[in-house]
Amino acid sequence: MKAPAFWTVSEGREAAPLVRALLSPLAALYAWAGARRLRSTQAHELSVPVICVGNLTLGGTGKTPVVQSLMRRLAALGAQPFALSRGYGGREKGPLQVDPVHQDAGDVGDEPLLLAQAGPVVISRDRPAGAELAAGEGASVVVMDDGHQNPSLAKSLSILVIDGQVGWGNGRVFPAGPLREPVEAGLARADAAIVMMPDQDSEPDYRGLGLDEVEYPVLRAWMKPTAPPPGGALIAFAGIGRPEKFYDALTAAGGEIIDTVSFGDHHVFSEGELKYLFSLSARHGASLVTTEKDWVRLPVHARERIAAWPVEAAFAQSDVLDALLQRVVDASDESAKPLA
Repeated sequence: MKAPAFWTVSEGREAAPLVRALLSPLAALYAWAGARRLRSTQAHELSVPVICVGNLTLGGTGKTPVVQSLMRRLAALGAQPFALSRGYGGREKGPLQVDPVHQDAGDVGDEPLLLAQAGPVVISRDRPAGAELAAGEGASVVVMDDGHQNPSLAKSLSILVIDGQVGWGNGRVFPAGPLREPVEAGLARADAAIVMMPDQDSEPDYRGLGLDEVEYPVLRAWMKPTAPPPGGALIAFAGIGRPEKFYDALTAAGGEIIDTVSFGDHHVFSEGELKYLFSLSARHGASLVTTEKDWVRLPVHARERIAAWPVEAAFAQSDVLDALLQRVVDASDESAKPLA
């Protein structure tokens, strides 16, 4: 879905106050149900540590690239990390280990295919069952992609990823706003936060995000391209939480964008939409470029004509992040020791 305009705040004012007021009772019910689930669910204890990378808002904040980075960092520290994903957008319910050679986004979802570039991935609608499969396959650490509001699995380290540009939107809980739960409650359950910014020189408003008084590490991060943009005129398209982030990053890296086409998050591209994109490309004499996440959802026949622009998460305080991960690795080593 695309975020409605009234979820944002412009010049200090909320849009569509009447719509927000009408949705407020549903928002209160949504928040109550979520809080009740958190209180009443008995968390499953796994034999190995679980790192949860989540957020407080609907839409893209950069969780998947962060999980990829954590997987690679954990492996460099000597761990055997497995990613755990719900497999949103895929038909498989799991638990099963992702095979990127024989499965596509229609089977397991787009994010698991991206995560598989960094290490083994298990998808499961039932998170404890998926975590147990990962542990049984040799995982020494499970990295849970999303799940801050899912209490079914006990977490050793909970990291929130926050979009530093849009923050909490209008500060309202869904459907009156973009929040999955009240900010104060969500921040209280975290062990660390990562604020994603458009580039390494941008500083977030920590006070406006409510992060100026938390007692855990708050890291600043941004998306860094791992390759230059395609040369020449470009038509960029994306079906992610905030397509504008992709367009802005592409332009900042020197890409010559002459037109953009945006779709909803996890969008499945139809043949008609692809035909339109190809005709737009031919009409302007421009190349088509999209995100890696969108590219893996494309039919195989379309991938040859569309470039994927790769990016990765970069961190201003990487030493702090590695110290957090080292504690998890140490805990994993301790749990692996045989009983005397």
